[in-house]
Amino acid sequence: MFLRVDKLQIELPAPAQQDVNAASALQELLGGKYGEMSTLGNYLFQSFNFRSKSKLRPFYSLVAAITAEELGHVELVSNGVSMLANGPDEPGADTVGPTDITGAPFEMMKDARLAAGFLSHGGGAVPIDSNGLSWNKDFVTTTGNVIFDLLHNFHLECGARLHKLRVYETLSDPTGREVCGYLLVRGSVHAHAYALALKQITGVEIEKMLPTPNIPLANIPESQKYLEEGSHRRLYTFSPEDYREVAGIWGNGEMALPDDPPGELEVVEGMPEGGKIQELVGEPSAFTPDYAPEEMYEIATKLYKASR
Repeated sequence: MFLRVDKLQIELPAPAQQDVNAASALQELLGGKYGEMSTLGNYLFQSFNFRSKSKLRPFYSLVAAITAEELGHVELVSNGVSMLANGPDEPGADTVGPTDITGAPFEMMKDARLAAGFLSHGGGAVPIDSNGLSWNKDFVTTTGNVIFDLLHNFHLECGARLHKLRVYETLSDPTGREVCGYLLVRGSVHAHAYALALKQITGVEIEKMLPTPNIPLANIPESQKYLEEGSHRRLYTFSPEDYREVAGIWGNGEMALPDDPPGELEVVEGMPEGGKIQELVGEPSAFTPDYAPEEMYEIATKLYKASR
């Protein structure tokens, strides 16, 4: 089962401005071949299909715990896409009455790289890549062979880090760069974890291949606070009491990668502290929310008070 918490894994800074093409670029980290939908889909179905769970518990727990984190990464990237597509919140904008739409208030959107981002999704994120191609099940590998699946996952995380770097290099907005900076750190953790799991099974010191590609995180300003707080050394269980067996892989005196701040790897039971989710105020002229916004807010306020 999954427990949902009304936070993002980190708090994202507000976008500097509305930038629908930056949002399109960030979509690659959601629905691209190496995007978060792919990492989630692979680990989710591998965990469902895992053979001999009780006998191979540490390896099952590793895939299961990372699955939960990847679900949060899908949420994080999706929020980043929506924030860039909509721009900074304008307090009170969702209480403005109907406007004259004959003046084409969203004329700029017809020239957007992914016009459907507005026309079909209202500036929201969907599982597509930066060209609007749908994410699909062909990006999921689940074989029932633990070594093959772990090796595939290692490859997937290495590819995802290259993905994130290239998207980072196309963005200047703080929202998109924060998403990339954080995910570069966490992707490094996951690649390291799968490498250590393969080392335990096969004896091959695959972690010596890291970082692949060679992306020194010290060169990414947005990654620094996560390195300083030790995020590169932490693996979360995302559960109050399950999946603790992952400590047999991510622990036992294993150390951080040589290019990262030194320290011993640690398992954290539970999840990161997290940060708030952006408000994303409505846009009445785009019918979000529809009908009579002031009446909807009044009803919602009454329902909220009744629930307390």
